[in-house]
Amino acid sequence: MSKSDVALSVRPLDVDTWPAFARLVEANNGVWGGCWCMGFHVKLGKDRTAAQNRDEKEQRVREGRTHAALVFADDECLGWCQFGSPEELPEVKSRRLYEKGLTSLPEWRITCFFTGKGLRGRGVADAALGGALAEIARLGGGTVEGYPEETDDRKVSGSFLHTGPMAAFENHGFTRTRPISPHRWVVTRTVNPA
Repeated sequence: MSKSDVALSVRPLDVDTWPAFARLVEANNGVWGGCWCMGFHVKLGKDRTAAQNRDEKEQRVREGRTHAALVFADDECLGWCQFGSPEELPEVKSRRLYEKGLTSLPEWRITCFFTGKGLRGRGVADAALGGALAEIARLGGGTVEGYPEETDDRKVSGSFLHTGPMAAFENHGFTRTRPISPHRWVVTRTVNPA
């Protein structure tokens, strides 16, 4: 059986899965040069280091203040989908246009996706999004927002799809609410409690 034939499973980011998450991040240059998936928690500036981002992410994991659905093949973490409340993830892209059309905050935001180098094309993002929605249901459900990139009419580098591709969200029942950039939308869906 090849590595790409291994069944995928999804687990939440917590103290038990942190080591597998950290291995994947470290194998991929800290994710986008050292973000450590902190970019929607805090404003990332030139004064922040990758080590600081790593330490703060691990602290948030220990305190239960960060959420992600991690996708595994056996014990190897392949990627994830980060989600959380607006208080947990206050930073959004295209903020001015986002706030211009805002009528009320959602209970949950799905902010970013990551799949490790050489692991794309295996359904990791789709599995991660499904896992995030299942975890949101387990945590009480509510209105969920995402901010995917529309790619139907153009070729887009995977590094620009950190907020996810539109097709993945639409496949999971999200509807387009309003555009917030030429190719990015706010999409919403209600998730019932589990």
